[in-house]
Amino acid sequence: MAAAALVAAGAATFPSPAAAASLVEVTSFGSNPGGMRMHVYVPDTRPANPPIVVAMHGCGGSGPGFYSGSEFASLADRYGFVVIYPSATQQAGFGNCFDTWSAASKTRGGGSDPVSIASMISYVQRQYGGDPNRVYATGSSSGGMMTQHMLALYPDVFKAGASFMGVPFNCFANAADYPPGASQCTGGRMDRTPQQWGDAVRQAFPGWTGTRPPIQLWHGTADTLVPYQLLQESIDQWTNVHGLSLTPSTTDTPQANWNRRRWLANGSVLVEAISVNGAGHSLPSSGMALAAIQFFGITGGPTSPPPTTSTPQPPTTPPTTPPTSAPPTSVPPTTTPPVGACRTGYTANTWNNGFTANVTVTNTAATAVSGWTVQWSWPGNQRVTNAWNATVTQSGADVTARNVSYNASIAPGASVTFGFQGTYSGTNQAPARFTLNGAACTT
Repeated sequence: MAAAALVAAGAATFPSPAAAASLVEVTSFGSNPGGMRMHVYVPDTRPANPPIVVAMHGCGGSGPGFYSGSEFASLADRYGFVVIYPSATQQAGFGNCFDTWSAASKTRGGGSDPVSIASMISYVQRQYGGDPNRVYATGSSSGGMMTQHMLALYPDVFKAGASFMGVPFNCFANAADYPPGASQCTGGRMDRTPQQWGDAVRQAFPGWTGTRPPIQLWHGTADTLVPYQLLQESIDQWTNVHGLSLTPSTTDTPQANWNRRRWLANGSVLVEAISVNGAGHSLPSSGMALAAIQFFGITGGPTSPPPTTSTPQPPTTPPTTPPTSAPPTSVPPTTTPPVGACRTGYTANTWNNGFTANVTVTNTAATAVSGWTVQWSWPGNQRVTNAWNATVTQSGADVTARNVSYNASIAPGASVTFGFQGTYSGTNQAPARFTLNGAACTT
């Protein structure tokens, strides 16, 4: 059942490109430690030095399957870029998944699939004059994971990336940790701090001091295979890599059910996250590939989309199915911090009658907290419907969030973050006061 869902990701049928160009397999493209297959789509009409887009399939898929099941080739005809469609052959998980778990894959030039993909890019630059300053990565599910992976390993190669239903770089411990159901990562049990996620990227290419590519992140709020909360972990990673606050610069709704947050620096969008309300493990759907290449800046517009108003515009339909929450666990004995020895941060992402929120709790005491309970009261009529990285219950306006097994301890100076989805009517006001194990926290 889960395998079928993952294979189906990105497998919708779109009209074939209208031009005479066709998908071509390249059998000898250079170093190929991942044992991958390469297909390339080169539009008949293109500039002398066309942009290159690497478009990667989900588990169980193939390059030709993603060619026919996505809109990138027809957009290549329209905008004159070359599309590389790699085919993964690794057999961890469901099979034919991109290697984002092995030690070799986690270091620049270490081997496996990332080196094979880099070879494909070099081939297109040699054979078709592909512009080395306009190389982009995108992909669905396993391909979305590899998109974030490649941006971490090769910040000097990629200008930008768009990850659909992916996970942060270095989320998987090894091959045994990859399959859903057994995975700490896709099981929603990887609650690292932004600094820890950012450090993972920096360690992949030690000594790199150049710029980092902007990234666009897409996730459905009802995705249960790669849970929606992993979008926040990716946001944590890439905002830290770019040296940005977790608070978005702008939020808006570019079309119904797309709730977009943007993080900017010097007028350029460096991180963009789009929550697709009610969508499961089924991206990209119609129009999303175009939004990705617009983000890349290869449609004739600017490299980074211009900033927009920070006032949210409601979509027409709220989420229909909440994301998967971490399973309830037994709660260990708690250590109560002294009053004022904790600090909380609260951010919410709001649409019409619905919202997601994240709470970060920092232990500012000199001793560790072992087992935690965070409580608050809503100033309005908000209602929590689902949660991750905590077990959340609500009685009237009063809400209680308790740790799960993997984040029970908060060391001095350390933080934990948990999130939830909810509904509201009227105004979605933030809580005014939080307590940690009964002691009031500063905000």
